Amino acid sequence: MRKYLYSENGFVEKAEWTPGCWVNVECPDSDDFRFLTQELSVPESFLEDIADIDERPRTETEGDWLLTILRIPMPSNQDGIPFITVPIGIITNDKIIVSVCYHHTDMIPDFILHTRRKGIVVSNKLDLILRIIYSSAVWFLKYLKQINNEVSTAEKELEKSIRNEDLLNLMKLQKTLVYFDTSIRGNEVMIGRLRNIFQGTEYLDMALLEDVVIELKQAYNTVNVYSDILTGTMDAFASIISNNVNSIMKRMTSLSITLAIPTLIASFYGMNVDIHLENASHAFALIILCSGLISAATFVLFRKIKWF
Repeated sequence: MRKYLYSENGFVEKAEWTPGCWVNVECPDSDDFRFLTQELSVPESFLEDIADIDERPRTETEGDWLLTILRIPMPSNQDGIPFITVPIGIITNDKIIVSVCYHHTDMIPDFILHTRRKGIVVSNKLDLILRIIYSSAVWFLKYLKQINNEVSTAEKELEKSIRNEDLLNLMKLQKTLVYFDTSIRGNEVMIGRLRNIFQGTEYLDMALLEDVVIELKQAYNTVNVYSDILTGTMDAFASIISNNVNSIMKRMTSLSITLAIPTLIASFYGMNVDIHLENASHAFALIILCSGLISAATFVLFRKIKWF
C-alpha cells in the first residue's frame, strides 16, 4: 500500500504522485513494486535489501540514488517477545523521496499525524530522514516505558512465587532491550554518515540534527539503565533460587540424619549377637526411648544452628 504525501503545514495525502512528494510504501505488493521500479526507476537491489529483516542501519548509493536504512521499533508476539525492531528504507534522489517498510508499524502514521498537528513543513529529503529518526527515538522511549512496567509486574509476581514462566518473561524482555540497544546505536551511526554526506549542502539543518542526536542519546541511555536494572534483577532472583535450593537441601540433610539415628540403633540391636538386654522385661521400650531421645537432641542441635 502506498500513499503520496505533500508537505503543506504537515503531510497531506494526495491522489497522484508528482516530483518532490513523499511516497510512503507499507507492506508493498506487486503493484507497488512495479510502480517503484518501472515508473520511478528505483533500483531493485534497494528494495531487496530493505526486505531483509536483519538488515542493519547503513547508507548506499547507486548513481544519483541514496538508500538510507534505519531500524524502528514495533510490537511483536514472536516467541513471546513484546517488541522487535524492523528496517525501514528511505530512497532518495534530487526529485524523488520514497520510504519502504515491509511491516505495518504505528510509528509512520503517528509521525504523519504529528506533522499535521504541529504544522511542520518538511523542506527536503534530509529533513524528512532526520525527523523519522527523531520519531523512532520517541517510539523507542515509549516502548521502553512499557517494558519497565512489565519488568515491575514480573518482579511483583516473582516476590510471591518464583516460577519459570516469570523468569522466562524477564529473559524475553532482556532480549528486547538487546534489540533496542543495537538498533539505536546503528541509527546513531547513521547520523554521522548523513552529516558527512550532506556536509556543506543546503539540506543540513544543524539545529534539527542536534535535536535528533540528543533524543537518540536519551533513548540509548534509557536502554542501558533498564538493561542494567533487568540484569541485576535476574541475578538477584537467581541468587534467591540458589539460596532456596541450599535451604531445602540443608533441611533434607538434617531430616535424613535425624531419621538415620533410630535406624542405626535398630540395626545394631538387630544383629545376631549378645545385646545384654535380652533378659530385660522392658528392653524394647528402653531402646525406643533412647532412639527418640538421641533423635530429639539431634533435632534441637540442628534447630539451634538453623538447619531446620
